[in-house]
Order: sequence, then C-alpha cells, then structure tokens
Amino acid sequence: MGSNSIGKEFVVTCFGESHGRCVGAVIDGCPAGLPFAEEDIQMELDKRLPANKEIVSARREKDVVEILSGTFDGFTTGAPICALVWNREVVSGDYDSIKYTPRPGHADYPVTVKYLGFSDYRGGGRFSGRITVAFIIAGAIAKKLLDVFNVEVLAYTTAVEDIELEANLSLSEVRENIYANSVRCPDPQLAKKMVEAILKAKKEGDSLGGTVECVAFGLPVGVGEPLFDSLDAEIGKALFDVPAVKGVEFGVGFAAAKMKGSENNDPYRICNEEVEMLNNNAGGVLGGLSSGTPLVVRVAVKPTPSISKEQQTVDLSKMEDTTIKVQGRHDPCVVPKAVPAVEASVAIVLVDQLIRGGFIPKVLGVEAVGEYYGVKEED
Repeated sequence: MGSNSIGKEFVVTCFGESHGRCVGAVIDGCPAGLPFAEEDIQMELDKRLPANKEIVSARREKDVVEILSGTFDGFTTGAPICALVWNREVVSGDYDSIKYTPRPGHADYPVTVKYLGFSDYRGGGRFSGRITVAFIIAGAIAKKLLDVFNVEVLAYTTAVEDIELEANLSLSEVRENIYANSVRCPDPQLAKKMVEAILKAKKEGDSLGGTVECVAFGLPVGVGEPLFDSLDAEIGKALFDVPAVKGVEFGVGFAAAKMKGSENNDPYRICNEEVEMLNNNAGGVLGGLSSGTPLVVRVAVKPTPSISKEQQTVDLSKMEDTTIKVQGRHDPCVVPKAVPAVEASVAIVLVDQLIRGGFIPKVLGVEAVGEYYGVKEED
C-alpha cells in the first residue's frame, strides 16, 4: 500500500481499514521516561465523536484503546509503542453495491485501478476517515510530550459552509468552548448556526464542508529542517494525509497574494530584551523555521462525498454508465471529526521536528533515572 509511516525520529506507522478487525498505530522514537497511560489516549479518542448524533454517522464505535507495548509502570520505555482499537460496529453489506460502481468524490476508482481490485472497498477501506483513529492515538502521545516542554496545540472549527468565525476570541474562551459543542467551534452562538446548516443539508440528502484552524503556542525559534523537511512542508504533508483535506495555508495564506510587502511583512521590535513581531501574517513560520510567534495553520475540508442524492457514475463490471445513491452510514459533515485529527497531525510533526532539532532529548528525566539506580552526579 505504499508509505504508511511519517516522521524520521518520532516515526508513526498506522495500520488497519474501516471495516477490518482494528485500526491503530506503532510509534517508534518516543523518548523513554514520559508518564503515559491508556487514559491519555482515551481522552483524545473520545473527542472524535460529537454528542449530537444527528450531525455524524450512525456508526458509533466505542473506540476503547489498548496499548500493547512500549510502556511499563506508567512510563514510556523507549521501545515502540503499539496501540489499537477494535472495529465492532461494522455493516459491510452496505458496500456490496459499490464494488463496481465508484462513488463520485471518493478514491474508489483510482484505488481499484492501482491495486487491481484487491483493495478493501468496505467503508472506504484504507482510505476512510476511520484511519484518523491512528493519527489521534499517536497524537495523544505527541501532545503529552509537548506538554512537558510547554508547547500547546489547539484545533477548532472556523467555518461550516459559509458560516464563518469572525470574532477575536481569547485563548481561554477557545480552550473552554471547543468541545462544549458538537461542531467544535469556539463561538457557541455560531456553533448553533453550523448545526442547523448541517441538519438542513442532511435532510436534503446532501453534505457540507468547512475549515479547521490549528494553532501551536510555545515553540522555540528555529524548529524545522530546511529545505525539504521544513516545518511548514512537513506539517502540510501530514495534514493532506487527513482524508477530506483539500487545502492548507499558514498565517494569512492565499490572502498574501493580494497584499503588498509592506502589508504582509511582520516587523520586529525589542521588548524586555527579547525580539518580538508586531503581527503574525506568516503564521509562525519563515523560511521553513519557527519564528517565535504562534504557529497558525488552516485546512479546507471538502463536503462528505457519500450522499444519498442520485449521482452519475459507471459500472466497471459492464463498462457502462449508471447512477448511484450512496447507502450506509455517513457523516453529513466531517469537519467536527477532522478537528482532533488535525490537532493530532500537527502535534506529531512538531514532536518529530523538536527531537530532530535537539529541543527534546531522547530520554526524559535523566537525573531522576540516575537517582533511581543509585547513581549520583559526581559518579
């Protein structure tokens, strides 16, 4: 199936299919000595499913995580961490009718051609949003590690269709409100309008897309490995691996094309003997390196391609035109589920880059480990 791993020091390999036995990840390169337990992953996995069942798929997996290796006595050991969740709520019969009729907007046709019909087509198989469970598992470890070094990553919904977040909310408001509603929007009033729009589209047999923004605070200056492993390039790669993401931008993004240099540049100043930027149009990345300002990245999420409206397609077994109404259990809008996946993906890349740059050691708490074994500093 090609490349299923990302990272060079903090390496994440994901496995599983939508209707296979399980989905999970192997994380190799996590520093030893990180306090970690299944509860840390479970807390992140629980964010995938909004409380409002009407705006998401009727498939309600419990997603109870099991850590199979890499931790001992409540700490990471430095060995590969393997964790998974079992797929229990599968109804594979819903997909019998699409084996030879590729769904418009899905990867069905190119996947069938590339793998000569041997790929698992049930629920999208390897190309389903279900695989983001693996991202979130690895992201939970990454976020726990980032927390040790005072780096915080937050993602949230900024738009559903044309309903867009415009208010300048405080960081405390964002933290408090993201998961207080089912669309993961930090503005409670706007969140209600988004829910209404999603339900309207669902009633019409259609779907909606939107945008998700992710910010990271506390990054030191100089994180990134230019040219080809630059910070924004690696983040962009990881984000495009989240199914349904069709665009990525940093800072003002494409709006920079309509600005003058005097408008787009972020001027410097000295404040309390430290260098500061007066604004953050670059989104915290210059020349592929972190600049010291908050990292700001935004993704465009396309509407769910599985809709019950009749669409034109082809029958590959007969090589003739036909139509399709997609059956099964599908999200009328995948934006809410994309939020924790985007957050996890950014966290994974940040940890890999921080380890590569020497900002995070490969073993944590060396002093404490030495004391445990009776080794003193002067020894």
